[in-house]
Amino acid sequence: MIFGLGVDITDIARIQAAQTKNSQFKARVLTAAELAIYADLSPKRQAEYLTGRFSVKESFGKALGTGLGQVSFLDIEVLDDELGKPVVTKNPFAGRALVSLSHTDTLVMSEVILERGTA
Repeated sequence: MIFGLGVDITDIARIQAAQTKNSQFKARVLTAAELAIYADLSPKRQAEYLTGRFSVKESFGKALGTGLGQVSFLDIEVLDDELGKPVVTKNPFAGRALVSLSHTDTLVMSEVILERGTA
């Protein structure tokens, strides 16, 4: 049964500007595992990756119904599986979290569906 649905669209340039202004911005958004992946990416992919994770975590807060006020960016972790599909690997929700990400050169869109009572 679907508990919540969250959608977010984030401008890549806005997240790049936040990272440029505050070099610790990425550490506030990305978990240690996410930061390790980020460090190995090209600058263009870093911007897309950081924006993507930011967007997913915003979507997660919306799906949960609390926003990010009661849930921290670091409470949620999204890593890619062996096929490159993003998977929520850590989160505070007692159920299943499904995620989808897409981007253009300038925008990232994410969607999170939270399910309860599923196997």
